[in-house]
Amino acid sequence: MASNWDRLDVTQRDSVQESVELYERVRPALKLVTREVLQILRTMLKDTEVTPLFVTGRTKSVDSFREKIARTEEPLEPGGPRLLKFPDPFRTLNDMVGVRVITKLPAENALVANLIKRQRHLFDCRGDREKDIGSIESGTYGYSSRHLILRTIQNDVVKNYQQVFNPEVQPNGSYFFECQIRTVFAHAWSEIEHDIRFKAEDPRAWTPHFDRQFTATAAMLETVETAFADLHERYEEVRSYWDLDGEGAAQLTPNRIRDVWRTLLPHVDRKVDDDWGWAAELLAAHGLKQTVQLAGLLSANRITEVRRALDHRYSPGPDRLLDDLLLWQYGTKHIDLTAEAPDAVPHPRRDSLLRRLKQIERYRQTKK
Repeated sequence: MASNWDRLDVTQRDSVQESVELYERVRPALKLVTREVLQILRTMLKDTEVTPLFVTGRTKSVDSFREKIARTEEPLEPGGPRLLKFPDPFRTLNDMVGVRVITKLPAENALVANLIKRQRHLFDCRGDREKDIGSIESGTYGYSSRHLILRTIQNDVVKNYQQVFNPEVQPNGSYFFECQIRTVFAHAWSEIEHDIRFKAEDPRAWTPHFDRQFTATAAMLETVETAFADLHERYEEVRSYWDLDGEGAAQLTPNRIRDVWRTLLPHVDRKVDDDWGWAAELLAAHGLKQTVQLAGLLSANRITEVRRALDHRYSPGPDRLLDDLLLWQYGTKHIDLTAEAPDAVPHPRRDSLLRRLKQIERYRQTKK
């Protein structure tokens, strides 16, 4: 199948070929510009609040440059010859130097973009586009990436390139390039999609089923990204419970106990109401008043041991499981602090706790 270059008429080919020859001459100097902006970005993003997985870049190949500037578009007047889409490529193309910043999570894309845009002494941001906005608003799935158009400022390597490009013009160190920011999942999808859709060896090798598959995989990857984002958010929340200078020192109100419980044990929430007051009373009886103490009590290993020891006939809800955990941890002290007095009549809670404590003790004997 004919390429863009093959479809050009003779006069257009002369113009395109002239630009291609110029690009071929200056490309070695432009590769140094690519290396320069890569180094700047890598240094800028190192040891920041968000560290990308990697930062990579490329200088457009000569063949790719030729094929792109050979694109044509409809004439201004019907019946006229097709027009070159990029008649002055060195002024209008921003992707001859391209940089990609690959992140782990979608939220990191905005953080990286903001970090770069704040470095106004290095780069002037002249464009910022969310490439997935169109698909989101149309209810479809597709390419997802943040694209910045950046301009270098008084850069010496750029000045050297400009001297090579045109020695008769005073260099100013200003050069436009594209910086794409996307997650590792979006990066993998776009690389495969680009190879098949835009760089296929034979463009005739196509079927609409490819479109369906690309859409389906984009939807699946978005679901995976969302799941990982939720996981990371939960991890940060749980990690904060152990920070004695922060969330770990937060007082255990009924609502706080509910929130911590639902974060750590979302699968154990069979409460018939939303009253966590009794849980607060049980914890306060043992002087447990801070979030970090509750997080320590709700150890996964301890919960597993309690379940094995008591062999519940019915899966316990939060109140019962918390009661059992405190009984496991404090034994008779828990009974004395939270049950009826020994001489009270009747004393159903004391009887229940004593029975459960015997089960725990028998289980511990079998573990020795």
